[in-house]
Amino acid sequence: MQDAVGPVLRMCDEIELVIQAIVEDNPDREIEVIGNGSYVRVQARGFMRVTLASLQRNVDRAFQMRQLGSMLSSFAGRIATTSDEVTWSLTAKRGSMPPEKESSE
Repeated sequence: MQDAVGPVLRMCDEIELVIQAIVEDNPDREIEVIGNGSYVRVQARGFMRVTLASLQRNVDRAFQMRQLGSMLSSFAGRIATTSDEVTWSLTAKRGSMPPEKESSE
């Protein structure tokens, strides 16, 4: 995939649930999942995000964003984190919208 961004996650019991949360948070994007034994690369073209709300819905109501950090082996693109979401993009983050939808103000 050209211009791919996203996380490389360590294999764990919750991996499928984390991937489901990512898919939910990126409904207009093609998400590619590549398994490589001990880790899984999850990628989309240009922009991807995952929110705490979707992780709590899919993984565990008590899920904390720092738990995602412990699963994160690596990533592609620029990463921006808050207590409510993580985004990966090709450009520096100005907001939580994909770069092609941000205004040029």
